[in-house]
Amino acid sequence: MKIVLSVAGAALALFLTIAMFGGAGWTHPPMANKQTGFRGTGMDLIRTRAGNEELAAANRAPAPADPADASGDKASAVYENVQVLGDLSAEQFNRVMVSITEWVAPQQGCTYCHSTENMASDELYQKRVARRMFQMTQHINSSWKENHVHEAGVTCYTCHRGNPVPANVWFDTPPPSAGKFIPRNNGQNLASANVGLTSLPYGIFDDYYSRKDTPQSYVRVNATTALPEAKSKPIQDAERTFAIMITMSQALGVNCTFCHNTRSVAQWDTSTPNRVHAWYGVQMVRDLNQDYMRPLTTTFPEARLGPTGDVAKISCATCHNGANKPLNGAKVIEPYPELAHPTTQVSLPVGEAKDPIPGTTTPTPKPPM
Repeated sequence: MKIVLSVAGAALALFLTIAMFGGAGWTHPPMANKQTGFRGTGMDLIRTRAGNEELAAANRAPAPADPADASGDKASAVYENVQVLGDLSAEQFNRVMVSITEWVAPQQGCTYCHSTENMASDELYQKRVARRMFQMTQHINSSWKENHVHEAGVTCYTCHRGNPVPANVWFDTPPPSAGKFIPRNNGQNLASANVGLTSLPYGIFDDYYSRKDTPQSYVRVNATTALPEAKSKPIQDAERTFAIMITMSQALGVNCTFCHNTRSVAQWDTSTPNRVHAWYGVQMVRDLNQDYMRPLTTTFPEARLGPTGDVAKISCATCHNGANKPLNGAKVIEPYPELAHPTTQVSLPVGEAKDPIPGTTTPTPKPPM
C-alpha cells in the first residue's frame, strides 16, 4: 500500500510541476502595461488585456443622429416655451430632443420630461432639471474645454449612459444613527463605497467635491520642513488625502503612477501631465456642484433628495465610469455643436443659479505647482 501511495504522490508531483512550467498562463493572464511616466520609475498603467477590452466595450459612445437642416423657422418660433436651444432650426431642435431621449430616458420616452397633455408645460420637475442640464453641458464644453474636456467634450450620454439618473452620483453623508453607540466617529470606521470600502474618512465628498472655496491644503501629506511645526499636517489630513485618491483611482480605472511619481508624490515637476488634467477636473466638479447641482435642491421632489435633504451631485466617476478617458476619448461633442456653447439664456426660478452672460469668463484657477 505504501508503494502505491508513494508512486501516486510522485505522479501527482510530476503533474503539478509540468503544469506549473507549461501552464503559467493559467495564473498570469496576458497583461497590457502602458508606460505613463519617466523610464526607470515604474510609472506604468497595469491592466490585463481582457480587462482593457471589457472596459473599452463598456465605454463606447453611441452613434450620432443624422445631421438636420439648419434652415427654416427657429424652434422658439415653432414651439412654445423653448427657453434653451431656441435659436436652432425646428429640425435641429427635434434632432437634439430625439438624441436626449435615447441618452437619458430610452425606456420612458418623451413623457419622462414632458406632459402628454401639454408638451410646453413645465409642471414636471424633470423638464426643469433637464433645461438646467442643457446649460451645464454647454458650460462644460465652453468654459472647461481648454483645461479638461478638450476636443472630446461631453453630452448628456457621458454621464447618463441611458439612465434617467447617472449611476455614479453622491449625496452628503448623514451623521451616524442616534441608535448606535457611535455618537461621534469623525466619519471613519464604517465601510463606504465612496472610499473603496476602507475605514478611511467617508465624508470627504461633502467638502472636497462640493465647494469651490475648499483650500488647496486640504489634500496634503508631506511636510515641507524636517521638524514638526505649527503648520504641520495632522494624520487626519493624510487619511482624507488617501481616501480622495482612492476614489479618483477607482473612478478613472488607474493606479497612483498614472499621475504621480511615487518616489515623491507631492512633486509636480516629476508628475505626469495627467496630474494637471486631474487637478482641473476637480475644479470643474466643484464648479458644477456649486453652481448647477446644489441650486436645484428645491426643484427636485423630496423622494429624489438624499438622507440629509440634499440633491444628487457629481464626482469624477460620474463622467469617467472607470475609464481614464470618458467613452474612450470619443469626440462626442463634434456631431452636436448645439451643446458646445451657451445658446439662448433663460430666466430661472428663484434660487436656481444662472450662467454668466455669454462672452464673459470666470477666472480659471491654476494648479499649485
